[in-house]
Amino acid sequence: MNQDKRKLKRRHLIYYLHVKDRATDKTLGYLVDITTRGILIMSEAPLEVQQTYHLKLLVQTDGDTAKYLNFDAQSKWCVSSVNTDFYDTGLELLNLTAEDFGEIEKIIYELGFKD
Repeated sequence: MNQDKRKLKRRHLIYYLHVKDRATDKTLGYLVDITTRGILIMSEAPLEVQQTYHLKLLVQTDGDTAKYLNFDAQSKWCVSSVNTDFYDTGLELLNLTAEDFGEIEKIIYELGFKD
């Protein structure tokens, strides 16, 4: 992706979170960085470009209760990662609610590297 097009600063995460398919609960990859408009997932298999994925991300665990952020995202590009055993896929977040937006901001604040 052309850096000139980027409007929001990517926030690289301190550790990678599992990104799962909502229907199958299968891990598609790991969240590498995030903005309020998009995410970067690292995966073992390439993700299909221009496909809409229905995803979930574990955002909180209180004892036996898990809280997930459910969201849809469309893949925009997929390339081999720096580690050639993996693929990097850029996805645009779709139709976020105000609550979803707040959860993403919380992830950025709590888990993102500080400049």
